Amino acid sequence: MTELSLKPAAVPDPERRTWLLATAGAGGVAAVAAAVPFASTFAPSERAKAMGAAVEVDIADIPPGGMKTVEWRGKPVWIVRRTPEMTAALRKNPDALADPASAKDQQPEYARNEARSIRPEVFVAVGICTHLGCSPTAVAAGSANPSLPADWPGGFFCPCHGSTFDGAGRVFRNKPAPTNLEIPPHRYLADTRLLIGEDQA
Repeated sequence: MTELSLKPAAVPDPERRTWLLATAGAGGVAAVAAAVPFASTFAPSERAKAMGAAVEVDIADIPPGGMKTVEWRGKPVWIVRRTPEMTAALRKNPDALADPASAKDQQPEYARNEARSIRPEVFVAVGICTHLGCSPTAVAAGSANPSLPADWPGGFFCPCHGSTFDGAGRVFRNKPAPTNLEIPPHRYLADTRLLIGEDQA
């Protein structure tokens, strides 16, 4: 028969318990400190945000007739503050335009109007030619550009293949670009703040 050897119960050591609690606490703090930077790597980068997220833009600094370019989804987006003269020029020679009423779906429904904008004085468009993806340039009315007609009303000119667009991004007839410039979804957060990438509520 095997004899049982009974040992006296261990006496609790308060110092050891304090040391164990302190060690466990320090280990927990170290684990959290290591996890925070690791977890932050899952947050989208600024470039990733530009590739898909909506972009908020302050337009207060755009002077009349001026333009600001921002990036949204890897594309340049133009924001133009039109002068009354620029807005009036949109009504000239509609017959010279391929799609003056914006019948093709290159814009949200709220921008399917003569100015192709929510507010006539602010124009928002993707600055990419609908022909082969080149980037047109803004050319003021009456510019001495030999590639443009003498009665040029102002708008955008694509030097790659000669496509021309009016101040609302509508393409002129008999040009390589098949459609008007794209109008991205956008809405106003305030009088001078735009959110590009989200439709109106």
